[in-house]
Amino acid sequence: MIKFLLRRTLGWLLMIVVATNVTYFLAWAFLDPRSNYIGRRPPLSEDQINRLLEPRNLSDTVPLLQRWWHWFTDILLHWNWGVSPVGQSVNAQIAYRMWVSGELVLGATIIAAVLGIGLGVYTASRQYKLADRVWQGISIVTMNIPIVVAALVIVLGAIAINDTLGFRLFYVTGASSDGVTGFFPVLIDTLQHLVLPTIALVFIGYSSYHFLQRSLLLDNIKADYVRTARAKGLTKQQAIRKHALRTSMIPVATQLAFNIPAVFTGAVLTETIFAWNGMGRYFVQTIGTNDVHGVVAIAAFTAVLTAIGAILADIAVVILDPRVRVS
Repeated sequence: MIKFLLRRTLGWLLMIVVATNVTYFLAWAFLDPRSNYIGRRPPLSEDQINRLLEPRNLSDTVPLLQRWWHWFTDILLHWNWGVSPVGQSVNAQIAYRMWVSGELVLGATIIAAVLGIGLGVYTASRQYKLADRVWQGISIVTMNIPIVVAALVIVLGAIAINDTLGFRLFYVTGASSDGVTGFFPVLIDTLQHLVLPTIALVFIGYSSYHFLQRSLLLDNIKADYVRTARAKGLTKQQAIRKHALRTSMIPVATQLAFNIPAVFTGAVLTETIFAWNGMGRYFVQTIGTNDVHGVVAIAAFTAVLTAIGAILADIAVVILDPRVRVS
């Protein structure tokens, strides 16, 4: 198992290096850092723009291969991913924003997955009964509600609760409040800011796990090995829990693992509505400001998360499927 994971890790590491370098060249093909200074008032001359961009390794007057080699060696020797066209450190931005996004989306993803899988098991074991039809209807509605609508409804509800209580129980914007010190005050303040965006993400995200788990479990309930288990004396719930559930959770666990990159950079609207400065907003910002170094760093970060997701998926398959463990 350890040798297998080491081989997989080395293979993913090679792919990350290749993908990141390819992204660097693609970013230069489509982004123009010089455009950040064109049209300023008072206008800047070409020499002034070059003097700003050349120290940041973002001037197109320098040959592309020379720019790439400077960027690549700076990462290898100093772990420096460069600066933006306006002088912001990419390392500092990624280091700050990945924790903001992680705080927001990891908890929401885990809650959505647990809720969705639980509902999938519950409704599959009660196929076509009232509970199954009710929960399917609810999940269909939540799945088709845009995150903007869901978030605004949740915000209005939180404001109404705050007004009713007479004090601020829920914070609508931001990841934290200024001037809060101490472990428990910081913890409470974080939870007050975290509740609303988490509810919004769970509200629109659990249904995909619900339907996938329900569909897979229904297929496995009808499988021969489950019928054999029931013929040997197990009840329906025992056969589902001991046999069908383990097999049906393999694709769900794989999907959850590969959702890790998407939840970090995909919560753009949620971060915008609740004013969380995470990776999603940073990704949009780097595209809007033609930040080549920022775009490449986000691509590398996403590739690393994809590799982590793939390795976690392998581990989940080994744990859930005895046939893979034996082989």
